[in-house]
Amino acid sequence: MNNIGSKLAGVRLVAFDVDGVFTDGRFYVSDDGVETKAFHTHDGFGIRKLINANVAVAVVSGRRSDAVERRMAELGVRHVVQGCDDKVAAIDSILESLGITAPECAYVGDDIPDLPLLQHVGISIAVANAVEAVRAHCDYTTSAPGGLGAVREVCELVLSARDRSQ
Repeated sequence: MNNIGSKLAGVRLVAFDVDGVFTDGRFYVSDDGVETKAFHTHDGFGIRKLINANVAVAVVSGRRSDAVERRMAELGVRHVVQGCDDKVAAIDSILESLGITAPECAYVGDDIPDLPLLQHVGISIAVANAVEAVRAHCDYTTSAPGGLGAVREVCELVLSARDRSQ
């Protein structure tokens, strides 16, 4: 944790996948086609703490969901990219707009489509229930699974590392 702690202290943007990270990976579709997702309140509080500490937050997801749009707006997450086929290009666009470099970015993912972005950023983080191929390539794996506090754990790690560095 010491090496990653020093890297986390320099993080200026934390980006997250949604399905499997903010959620447990399941989504529900009603008979009339309405999709719903479950988000953990602890994760939301962690996101707000990051934003209040002037750490930028982004969501980059391969799927598109109105529930994600609403939840991220409620949390104050300004950088939301959904329906994304090229997560690296999406994060590079966000980084450029914020004047942040890839080494100053952490990304949290759970599945194979996240690998290119996890390999592109300064700190790669897998949730506890990520597929093995993702966990094997990440700098850190959370104790909590996606949808059950993993996002909050990452937020606390970043904030704690920043506090220790001051």
